[in-house]
Order: sequence, then structure tokens, then C-alpha cells
Amino acid sequence: MKGHTSKITIQGLIRLIAIVLVSSIFLACGKDSLGIPDVPVDYRISVQEFNIRNKNGILVVSGHGVAGLIITKNSGAYLAFDRCSTVNPESRCPVNPEESGLTAIDTCSGGVFSLYDGAPVKSPAKKNLRQYSVYITGGSLIQVSN
Repeated sequence: MKGHTSKITIQGLIRLIAIVLVSSIFLACGKDSLGIPDVPVDYRISVQEFNIRNKNGILVVSGHGVAGLIITKNSGAYLAFDRCSTVNPESRCPVNPEESGLTAIDTCSGGVFSLYDGAPVKSPAKKNLRQYSVYITGGSLIQVSN
């Protein structure tokens, strides 16, 4: 049996590259590197209302983001995270702040996340919580968005 050589044509190479690019776009569509669906977020609350409703500097908000929001105030800065755990994001299991106010736990997997930066603290958590942008407008309105 004689050796078989195949020729790669420019046209064939272009097709292969196009297939790979289109496939990667479809696979990534609607999710970020954390695996959490990309949904529009635009939540607003007054600083006064935040101060009334927060517990230990943490406010849990339902109905926004993928699994709700956690808004924290640390050293005068506001941070906002999606409550959707990054352990099994397809289950949309919400993380819940622990009593200390320092961490949040994924009750589905047992993963623990820091509420200072969203970083994983305890396995099986390996990826940070999704963080949203927080703006203070007019000195009295907290706006969370992506």
C-alpha cells in the first residue's frame, strides 16, 4: 500500500477556521467565563434605603441578576455580586450571606465565597462570583449595572 498524502488547500483551511470560530461563538453565546448567563442588570436604591434595609453591611435583593444580588458596603465602598453560584451555574443556586457578613455559602454545593471580592474561599468553589459595577449618583443613589 502506497503512502497517502493529503493536500490542505487554502479554501479548506479557511472553512476549518470558519467552523471553529462559529462553533466557539455559539458555545460562548449568552454566558461569560464563569458559566453564568448574561442578563441585563439595572438596580437602583437610595443610600438611605440601603442603610435601613442592610444587615451587617449586606443587602440581599431578589428578582435581579441571575439568582438575585448581594450588595455590600466595605470601608465606604459598595460592591455588588450576583447570587448565582459559580460552582454549578446551570442550577442557578443562590449563595446566601453567612451571619458574619464576611462570606456567602452555596447551600447546594457547600462552596464558600468572600464578600470582599467574590473570591472562592472553600471548595468546591473555584471561580469568583460575578461582580457588577456600582455607581453612586448624586451622592445619594446606588446604581448596580453591567
